[in-house]
Amino acid sequence: MGSMVAGAGVNPADQNWPWWPLLPLYPYGRRRTLRRELVPGQIWSFEQLQGVFYVAVPIRMTAIKVDGGLMLYAPNAATAECIALVRDLEAIHGPVLSIVHPSSSGLEHKVGVPAMARAFPGADVWVTPGQWSFPLPLPLSWVGFPAGRTRVLFENGVPHGDELQWEPLGPVPLGPGPFMEATVMHHASGTLLCTDALIAISEQWPELLDLDPTPMLYHGRDHGDEPMDDEPQRRLRGWKRLVLFATCLKPHGVDQVWRSYPFRWRSNWELDFDALSRGGRLRVAPILEDLVFPRHRQLMSDWLRRCSSLSVSQLVPSHFQAPIRCDGSVFETMAQDWERGDSAAAEASDRAFLRSFNRQIERLGLVPKP
Repeated sequence: MGSMVAGAGVNPADQNWPWWPLLPLYPYGRRRTLRRELVPGQIWSFEQLQGVFYVAVPIRMTAIKVDGGLMLYAPNAATAECIALVRDLEAIHGPVLSIVHPSSSGLEHKVGVPAMARAFPGADVWVTPGQWSFPLPLPLSWVGFPAGRTRVLFENGVPHGDELQWEPLGPVPLGPGPFMEATVMHHASGTLLCTDALIAISEQWPELLDLDPTPMLYHGRDHGDEPMDDEPQRRLRGWKRLVLFATCLKPHGVDQVWRSYPFRWRSNWELDFDALSRGGRLRVAPILEDLVFPRHRQLMSDWLRRCSSLSVSQLVPSHFQAPIRCDGSVFETMAQDWERGDSAAAEASDRAFLRSFNRQIERLGLVPKP
């Protein structure tokens, strides 16, 4: 069962996401879903676009075959199309038994959970400890989590513990609430799932963007009056620029000129992409490294070392490339680099904005200082 997605003849209403105003991100009310089989008969990804101002990258829900049915990790928008693609798997592998929201602070992952839980009323819902909401601290049941079947990971046990190994990353205090992520190892396939902590960036744009190349074509232009002709080179330029925006927020290689097309790219901007992508190697996500883990850096190295002891053969994060081939030695090397504070000097300019922003929110007392 390979890649599947809605195509010609599919009712666009099946891609409707009525809850988009809760987190008004592109592509707003229409969410196409691409299902890919990552491990035959065992693991599948469900990918949708999500972003701001055409800075749209895939967000991934992962389904794992467990004894008696399926587990959904990091739910995305529960459109009719997405639910139908899960139902296809249920017909073969059994019902959805559990739905896991593996992040305490990731709104982009949290917003889809209530609708997914309603679509699969027989499934238990699991969340990480320390769930919080802003600006008001609301109980989970008030934001749509089913009160009678929502459990807290680690505090109330873990789902499918005889097949899966769960590892916490955090908590890290952040002011309004903690950062915490629950990662899980699927022993049968050697696959480790994480949410936001680690990413790998490929030079090739994701298959999902072929369904809606508009973000790539928009950012692949050099001038506002340049037509958005669909050409491979424009797609590639656009993809690389999307990556720089999504990971660094304000890339060094672009000047904002605030006209009809507000970006002017410097001549050597592609070197910034090369430095950030590191040839597709696994890395800690820059936003987490610069905004979350200046505090309690030891938590990250401890988690990386725990991962290094697992029989990992590949990683599936919730963003960017997946699956990523890796083994325990990769995590051990990352832990050593992290403890030394090794960060490519070539990235310093691109990450200057993130680091400056972190200093500002520390000065304002919005997050604790290291």
